Amino acid sequence: MTTAPATVVERLRASTRDWHDALEATPFASAMIAGTLPVDRYVGQLAAYRVVLEALEGELTRVTDSSADPVWSPDLIKLPLVERDLAYFASLGTAPGPWAAEEAEAFAAEIRQRAVDADLRALLGFLYVMEGSTLGALFLHPYVTTAHRLPGTDGVAYYTSGDRDRWARFTARMNQALTDPEAQDQVVEAARIAYRHTAAITGALSVGLSPPSPTPAPTPVR
Repeated sequence: MTTAPATVVERLRASTRDWHDALEATPFASAMIAGTLPVDRYVGQLAAYRVVLEALEGELTRVTDSSADPVWSPDLIKLPLVERDLAYFASLGTAPGPWAAEEAEAFAAEIRQRAVDADLRALLGFLYVMEGSTLGALFLHPYVTTAHRLPGTDGVAYYTSGDRDRWARFTARMNQALTDPEAQDQVVEAARIAYRHTAAITGALSVGLSPPSPTPAPTPVR
């Protein structure tokens, strides 16, 4: 019996699991779930993502190559949502602080260079990671709204932009467009690079925060 080859999304999920788990264990993520993340760190993440999304969505919008056309769609654009959140916090006098600006610019520079090199599969790997981040944010947004007493969707437009139906449509397009193993290899490699940049952003946002508390070892049964 011949086993069907793995889809690109199956390969992406398996190949980036280590990065995904590492990000969940950062002081930034732990503080968010604990409700102790300073609001300027949260706004700092939004500011960093604004830089990344401006580069990525801008380059993908200019793409006309057939390898990206079946996947990229204007309904995936999230930059206005991040900008709406940043404007809300600015109206309250909350600035993003100095964290992660350099790391975000480094990610944006890599995105622009890949576009110059016409490395469109890399852009799709980057897109997979950024689109996936909104699915995770959907789980995290109640912690943010509770910790910072945010009414409705004020300040969490980006964090509430993902849903499972949207993710299913996006991943179906990825699987349909990327069936060649070599193309899949390139997308997977790019996704891991995107996670590396995202980890650098989150690491910068974690500086000075308390590390996550270790899980106590179970008491041996005697």
